[in-house]
Amino acid sequence: MIFYVAHGAEGSCGPGCTDWIAAEGTVQFDTWKRLINILDRQGGRKLPLVIHAWGQSNLNVAVSLGRVLHDRGIDTTEGATEVTACKDKSDADCFLLKRPGGPLDAALNAREARCDNACVLILAGGIHRSLHPGTHVILTGMALQNRLAPNIAENRRTALTVGYDQEFRAYLRDMGVDTEVLDIVDQNSGLQRTTELPPSDWTRLRIVTSARP
Repeated sequence: MIFYVAHGAEGSCGPGCTDWIAAEGTVQFDTWKRLINILDRQGGRKLPLVIHAWGQSNLNVAVSLGRVLHDRGIDTTEGATEVTACKDKSDADCFLLKRPGGPLDAALNAREARCDNACVLILAGGIHRSLHPGTHVILTGMALQNRLAPNIAENRRTALTVGYDQEFRAYLRDMGVDTEVLDIVDQNSGLQRTTELPPSDWTRLRIVTSARP
């Protein structure tokens, strides 16, 4: 996952909001370092974080990102940041533009947005959390993987899974989010299915703190 500052029209990221931090990609083992780096460079400005996560993310690190955001007093939402200078450029060239961290002129596209497990965990760290009404909040199961030791013994895998589950539940409680979110993830893990949460559940489970127009 990379982070960069984006600048858009008045109200792009909320009432009176023109600047935000875009978070794009897959959460990996060292993503927390990049988040702290971009936050430290803002000179005390608490820009909202706009999440656009994809791929098989490290959920343990996603929780760490959420805690950092909460400690820094950052608001969170989901959406795709469309950088003006990336038009007609390849993904590789666009990545090179974003990598220094911006600021870059952009627009925020929250239509048909998708918020997966990692997105929900990061979102939960926000002081104020919002989602566009058209967002698809899709919870899957949870798989345990170790990039350094892929062949984990079954008893060790079970112990680690239980430990991470307890850690994630404690995190959600600390953030004021209902741990039923983890109940759904656990059920999906056993049944190998996905669950899309309707907007009514976003509020009921306290995934969001406010609606977004």
